[in-house]
Amino acid sequence: QLQAFGGGLVQAGDSLNVSCVVSGLNFNRYVMGWFRQAPGKEREFVGASGRQTNYGDSVKGRFSIARDNAKNTVYLQMNSLKPEDTAVYYCAASLDPRAVSGTLFRYNKWGQGTLVTVSS
Repeated sequence: QLQAFGGGLVQAGDSLNVSCVVSGLNFNRYVMGWFRQAPGKEREFVGASGRQTNYGDSVKGRFSIARDNAKNTVYLQMNSLKPEDTAVYYCAASLDPRAVSGTLFRYNKWGQGTLVTVSS
């Protein structure tokens, strides 16, 4: 029901846009979040879009989220990428408005992830 697209290999300083297409849900009602997980690390909050938009500290000012309710799609625009941004990026959905804060357990629907690799 959530499918992420657009990962790939980029160089440090580049930009990349990944998207998440949602099906089978009333998209407008959901908080849509992005998380990432690097090898050997815990899943980390990247950002979320609900009534407001919120970002994790490590990506503030570089990443932005946009959603197209007509296309049931949420986008993550990543600018000024760094090697430490390398991770599998997951989109997630929640009906809980508090999920915009980034609390992982509030999300009960997850996509399969898309790998972003940033070379130095």
